[in-house]
Amino acid sequence: MDSIWTKTTQLPQFEPLRSDLNTDILIIGGGMAGLLCAYKLAQTGVDYTLVEAGRICGGITKNTTAKITSQHGLIYDKLIREFGVERARLYLEANQEALEEYRTLCKSIDCEFLDKDAFVYSLDSRKKLDQELKALDKLGFGAEFVTDIPLPFPTAGAVKFPRQAQFHPLNFIAAITKGLRLFEHTKVLELGPGRAVTNGGTISAGKIIVATHFPILNKHGGYFLKLYQHRSYVLALKNAPDVNGMYLDEDEKGLSFRNYGDLLLLGGGSHRTGKEGGGWQELERFSCRDYSDAQIVARWATQDCMTLDGVPYIGPYSKGTVGLYVATGFNKWGMTSSMAAAAVLTDLVLERKNPYSELFSPSRTMLRPQLAVNSLESALGILTPTVPRCPHMGCALKYNAAEHSWDCPCHGSRFGEDGTLIDNPATGDKT
Repeated sequence: MDSIWTKTTQLPQFEPLRSDLNTDILIIGGGMAGLLCAYKLAQTGVDYTLVEAGRICGGITKNTTAKITSQHGLIYDKLIREFGVERARLYLEANQEALEEYRTLCKSIDCEFLDKDAFVYSLDSRKKLDQELKALDKLGFGAEFVTDIPLPFPTAGAVKFPRQAQFHPLNFIAAITKGLRLFEHTKVLELGPGRAVTNGGTISAGKIIVATHFPILNKHGGYFLKLYQHRSYVLALKNAPDVNGMYLDEDEKGLSFRNYGDLLLLGGGSHRTGKEGGGWQELERFSCRDYSDAQIVARWATQDCMTLDGVPYIGPYSKGTVGLYVATGFNKWGMTSSMAAAAVLTDLVLERKNPYSELFSPSRTMLRPQLAVNSLESALGILTPTVPRCPHMGCALKYNAAEHSWDCPCHGSRFGEDGTLIDNPATGDKT
């Protein structure tokens, strides 16, 4: 179940850490966000080190659909209602700047970067689309309403963001990691103020960035309450149409479409990790019905950290942890969010002002409706008397027959049938 990115790229390899080390800035986690932090810090000449427990991009990044866009569903009407126009504008600007930075970098990188329009469609609600367009007009962004989109079912129309982009993420990573100070197969076993104990040695650092998808420290920041995880699925189809753009249903359980070469990437079947959902079966049924000549050449699944309010947590880990920073909760938009996170965190660790730091602050209010849902799921998971249990916080695991894994409905940890850890926040295998 490798993604097409892993099938078509060979990433460089890096040695594990084999001794104690001193560094000004330590980055923990070798996905897109962590690697972009390392890349940006390297450009400034600051002393930094990145450690990755396995292989770089061996977790979530390799399973992205690799859309680079500031169109994150119908989010801007919601942001204006909850945060106001100015904060909504900051969110748009942060993501547009991330898009433009990718565009600039990719001019010198062979990573199949293509300008593509992005569309969010609705099956039945023109009202939602109109509300989003009004919100974007308040923000001064030139979105458009379109009625004719090349999908095999009727819609109420779509909101179009012009000149967004798509690329090959691992080809991009292979280029930017050349010459970076990275250590693979270096797992952090203990994390304290200014110090990380790894399986290869102890690292002393002035400042530490945690970019491990789901943060690895439970006792600070309340991330076990502020985050939950969501799984979604992708089929790569041959002999399917070229839709010439990136398309997403405004409904969380809807479908997404984008092409890569002669393949159509069909996404959907999503559900909260540890719960039941459509999975690949839903995508297969759709493909058989609407793209009857298509052949499945690859399939994979991914997992996303979701925040309480739809905005990532980027900045100081908590109010009580000086010199410790975090990037998490990208809400299925890991490409632009990773670039935005790298920009914010680079400024923060270098003690420079950043216009987006308050917007993304992990210490903002937790008083959101999703908090009650997360708390209930955690309570149910802990009180459920069945085994096996997740070593993260003791929740009962659920068997995922489609992926042959044991999944935690509380916080999203996943384990193979033999107990081997697949996805964090758990840091070790289940027993």
